[in-house]
Amino acid sequence: MTKNVLTISNATLAHGSKVLWTNLNLEVHAHEFIAVIGSNGSGKTSLLRAILGQERLTQGSIQFLGKPVSGGHPKIGYIPQNRSVDGQVPLRAKDLLKFGIDGGRWGIGLAKRSVARKVAATLKAVEGEAFATKSIGELSGGELQRLRVGQAMIGEPKLILADEPLSALDLHQQANVAQLLDQERKEHNAAVLFVTHDVNPILGMVDRVLYLANGQFRIGTPDEVLRSEVLTELYGTPVDVVRNQGRIVVIGTHEHDHHPDEEWH
Repeated sequence: MTKNVLTISNATLAHGSKVLWTNLNLEVHAHEFIAVIGSNGSGKTSLLRAILGQERLTQGSIQFLGKPVSGGHPKIGYIPQNRSVDGQVPLRAKDLLKFGIDGGRWGIGLAKRSVARKVAATLKAVEGEAFATKSIGELSGGELQRLRVGQAMIGEPKLILADEPLSALDLHQQANVAQLLDQERKEHNAAVLFVTHDVNPILGMVDRVLYLANGQFRIGTPDEVLRSEVLTELYGTPVDVVRNQGRIVVIGTHEHDHHPDEEWH
């Protein structure tokens, strides 16, 4: 039997009167790549925050490696949504990667050759060698996002939570980042929860899809979930799923109050 990396049981999360999702049950196995998809406000980021122990469930439980989640875990890698940083922060790109290894234990240990080699290898993997000594405040949005991916992977986590990790990246960088995460889970038997509005760049990597909408959810393979009848039931309004040359486009009608607010193309 495959050991669960993450177990979510009978989980409900509400913000006031708004229920994001209810009675969510999900077992995530080592090596699995799960795409988390849904409209804005459906609770995708909140799910990741709950796994990190940053949001409390309204009911239910979440376990990571068999233990209840609390305030983060060194074996969970997290890639937050792309956002700007304080330009005055005196931290170099390569130092941010070191922080991903030791969890903030600054000191002589950071100079060890093994750490330096790992930082150098990670910088090369995310194509960050050219800005290794730059202050993080000087980095472009794309450079900073690639660095965050490297920081999440450098500690060889058992679970990677990726919140729109392809935002601010061009097509080449998107492909590179997606391949890095896919390689990481294969080489180190990690599981990946990958929040995205566009499933196409990762479609060939995805084992299952968790689709959140209208306080409900569906879980299954892409072929099981990304179907017109499934999403029509989930949204309560007609939704068309079109497949063309290996790509998926989801088209929702705009004649109702509730409809998908994203289109994959």
